[in-house]
Amino acid sequence: MKTTTRLRRLIHRQGRVLVVLHPPTATHARIMEMAGCECGFVGTSGVVGSYTGLADVGAATMTECVQIGGWIARSVNYPIILDGDTGHGGIMAVRRLVRECIRAGIAGVRIDDQPIEGKRRTQSAGVEVVPLEQAIARYRAAVDMKNELDPDFVVMAQCYARDAANSGLKDCIRRLRAYRGEAGVDWVQLESPHSVAEIRQARAAVAGPLSFMKGRLPRHLGLDEHLALGVNIAWYPGFTHEVMWAALHDFMQDFRERGIAAWEDFQASRKGRPYPRPGVGPDGEGGEKQRMLEEKYYPAATLKKYRG
Repeated sequence: MKTTTRLRRLIHRQGRVLVVLHPPTATHARIMEMAGCECGFVGTSGVVGSYTGLADVGAATMTECVQIGGWIARSVNYPIILDGDTGHGGIMAVRRLVRECIRAGIAGVRIDDQPIEGKRRTQSAGVEVVPLEQAIARYRAAVDMKNELDPDFVVMAQCYARDAANSGLKDCIRRLRAYRGEAGVDWVQLESPHSVAEIRQARAAVAGPLSFMKGRLPRHLGLDEHLALGVNIAWYPGFTHEVMWAALHDFMQDFRERGIAAWEDFQASRKGRPYPRPGVGPDGEGGEKQRMLEEKYYPAATLKKYRG
């Protein structure tokens, strides 16, 4: 099954929540696959920024994001969604973004409704949204492009209107409905709910796949709480980064104080609990495949290096 088809089925699945997490790198994506991950999101801040060192302020280019997202998407079998920011330009840039995502093996793209000139990170001060008609044009361009190339490719609309300086809750609900109903996107996301009541309001206004970020909620809602709200997608991308940052920081502090003993104690703590080694398997273009092909192509004299 194509990953685009798999993602489309997952976002429409009923009775079980689809959990979306960041795969920080291709290696981590493979570890997550071993642990049963169903879907990954390559965020401009959490993932692309980890490679480039750039802040999530519109500085990362479309080609940088697609390249990194493609590396991760092609390393695993579960679908990967790319953070498309504002689409990286006008309607022609949006079309190219979708086209390049599909070519790269990415299953879906999230595009937001901020202005390209002032794109900001989620939950930042000074966030604004473009006029509704401009946002709809942006999303229609994405939907038309994917329908030309792969109708199963998923276009997701991220709405920043709730906390935008030039908008509010009423406009946010109106936009969520318009992005789904008029622009025809496959999935809409409420960026900053302030309460469970606002999530219910969004759910009542929108048919089809809906998700929400933590926003101004005091905590992340659990999977059962999602189902109770009629929401079958849980947006938890940052969890993986927080765990990795904490684990690495703790080890580095220990290593600075105790040297090699910190590493030896870590190894001892894992005795009987081996962790995965997510290398390229025999079906990939790794060392095993390299040797197989050398034995196929090279003369016996060249293969002496394998003896012993």
